[in-house]
Amino acid sequence: MFETPDELHSLQVLLDTSLAGSSSHLKSIIRPGESTLDAEQVVRVCQGMCTLAIATVTRRGEPRISGADGHLLHGRWIVGTHRQAAKARHLAARPGISATFMRGEQLGIFTHGHAVPLNPEGTSSDPTWPTVRDYLVNHYDGDGDDPFWDENVWYRIDPSWMVAYSADPVELLDQQPSV
Repeated sequence: MFETPDELHSLQVLLDTSLAGSSSHLKSIIRPGESTLDAEQVVRVCQGMCTLAIATVTRRGEPRISGADGHLLHGRWIVGTHRQAAKARHLAARPGISATFMRGEQLGIFTHGHAVPLNPEGTSSDPTWPTVRDYLVNHYDGDGDDPFWDENVWYRIDPSWMVAYSADPVELLDQQPSV
């Protein structure tokens, strides 16, 4: 777990305000105390790499979805792609992004926000990039000198909305290792 108490608090506020402002239909499915996860539980179920479905938008406003490795660090999703990938072009022009992490009907974490490049080409990196890069190199058992790290752009999703659903939070959390 990489989250500080302040980051967990911010994540909890985001989860609470997102659900409170959601449609009555969503609230009929995701019910606080019954089928929701709190910030600490979200962090617990999102340890390591999570396969995300990432949605971006073309210049004509057409949605595009693709898969990406996601890492929840400091209460924010980190995702990467090759600098020449369509999603990198989409995000450079239109940084709005949606990300979904699902495990069948057991878990769904849905996020909308803006993608912030951590290592943009031709300009200085985000101050968090060195720490995030070290985490990623370690996670992938990589070589920090590999050109891969320069060929790819990594983003932090700064969320404006996030909800976390579990059909059975107790069962889901019983299957998770302790943090």
